[in-house]
Amino acid sequence: MPLFLRPSPEAGSVRLKVGFVLAHSFTLTAFALFIDTLRLASDKGDSSGRIDADWEVLSNTRHLVTASCGIQVAPTSSLLDPRKFDYIVVIGGRLTGGSGVDNDTLLYLRAAASKGIPLIGVCTGTFILAEAGLISRHETCVSWLHYNDFRERFPDLRVRADRIFNLDATRGSCAGGSSTADLAAALVRRHIGEEAERNALEVLQIDKVRNANSVQSRRPLSIDTDDPRLRTAPILMEQNIENAMSIPGMAATLGISRRQLERLFLKKVNSSPALVYRRVRLEHAKSLLRQSDTPLIEIAMAVGFENASHFARAFRRLYGYSPSVWRRSQFISQSTEHQTP
Repeated sequence: MPLFLRPSPEAGSVRLKVGFVLAHSFTLTAFALFIDTLRLASDKGDSSGRIDADWEVLSNTRHLVTASCGIQVAPTSSLLDPRKFDYIVVIGGRLTGGSGVDNDTLLYLRAAASKGIPLIGVCTGTFILAEAGLISRHETCVSWLHYNDFRERFPDLRVRADRIFNLDATRGSCAGGSSTADLAAALVRRHIGEEAERNALEVLQIDKVRNANSVQSRRPLSIDTDDPRLRTAPILMEQNIENAMSIPGMAATLGISRRQLERLFLKKVNSSPALVYRRVRLEHAKSLLRQSDTPLIEIAMAVGFENASHFARAFRRLYGYSPSVWRRSQFISQSTEHQTP
């Protein structure tokens, strides 16, 4: 049985039923793309009918839910029995001090999980599922923008920011943005069919279907290549700055040998992966030097160097200045910029 595919309803009934939970300050784009992919996949002759897919916006109150852009959406249903749905999808948004949903909604999500209903976190909806303790045994996909926040809040959970979405038997997660349509299309394909998926994406003017192995568009280095291994390598580097990943380990994660990885970098970047990795770490060190007065030894450790002297030598070799001199020059420059004429 394909992942996420549950027994088909009786003939003539809706094939795919989704319940949406909207967080406070949810991302309107993510919600709209998900629900319109379902609508267009279910549509016949542009009539906006819910023939093969249906959905509800769930809430324990009738209050409007405000998106991060200020648009308000009205719930269409109370927190119905989760067994009425094939999936419960949590649409997150701006990260705040709270969870984004109230305690009753967290209890509802836990109840849905206990009944075997697949849960999907979109954008920062994954943070809500993590806070509810519902993804501890699952690998989570988040946007590169929220990767460090997720690691800080949930250091014991597995997370990656190099893929656009992830689906396993009972959980899903998505980086948000346009990748929300790709995730929704994957569910349409499995429950309704390829023709419905194709119809939805064509109307949305999406000409290429992306799957769970597709790489997020943002990269810390500008490497002009279609090779997903070379596109993923810089992301791995950025995600492993403090606890540096070995080059053989990186190659193994990418499913190639160290020699193959080095050949790829030499061909496209004219440098070795080790040197590129060091530059990524030192660029991060420059940000720390510029933004704080943290002692050099702490910055050295934060970017994967064993001691301050080794860090200082590498920094001077790349930039021509010691870290302390570079920091002082930045301080003087900022002071000059803020002087009143």
